[in-house]
Amino acid sequence: MDVPELLEAASLLVPEEAATGNDITVRDIWDYLVHDEWETALGLLEELGEARSLPLAFWERLAEAAEQLRLERSAAWCHWRCSELRDGVVRADLTLRPAAEARRTTPLSGAGVLRPVWDIGHLSPTGGRAVSVARLWVENRPVLEPGGRATVRLVPLTPSHWTHVQPGQRITMHEDRSVAGTAVIVEVRPPATTMPAR
Repeated sequence: MDVPELLEAASLLVPEEAATGNDITVRDIWDYLVHDEWETALGLLEELGEARSLPLAFWERLAEAAEQLRLERSAAWCHWRCSELRDGVVRADLTLRPAAEARRTTPLSGAGVLRPVWDIGHLSPTGGRAVSVARLWVENRPVLEPGGRATVRLVPLTPSHWTHVQPGQRITMHEDRSVAGTAVIVEVRPPATTMPAR
């Protein structure tokens, strides 16, 4: 499919009553599509997707359209949302340790490329700390500086390791044996395939 077809197909998966914070609806997006304003339509569809739970096919079509438009960050975000639906997502308030106190002295990428390990309370068979891997996306920021604080989204590589994690729980991020940051869980969403029907 080409870009207009992908965006049209995605828009058909959005309920008619859905609206962005600025009251933009699917009907408005169709006007952008008619006038070949594909990048604007894509951005508005992403915004509509944030406001409600939409199916995996919605985000897959947006990802493909973003790739064809060569919008790398948008494509990465849409692929990320696909991962969240498949594997679940944990949102947390993360504070990185300052550069003087930690191994990391440079900002970390906010676009889902980092796969740190997390101490989420599991123990190894020998009684030592066991860690679990989760990819990290920083919300609304391209990078997170050492000592900085932001809301992050974590997609576990092994979702079954994270089923006990709950809002309010404190977890630690590691890039080596030392603590790189501390996070407090604010939201946990299971994979879409295990979510109860509504």
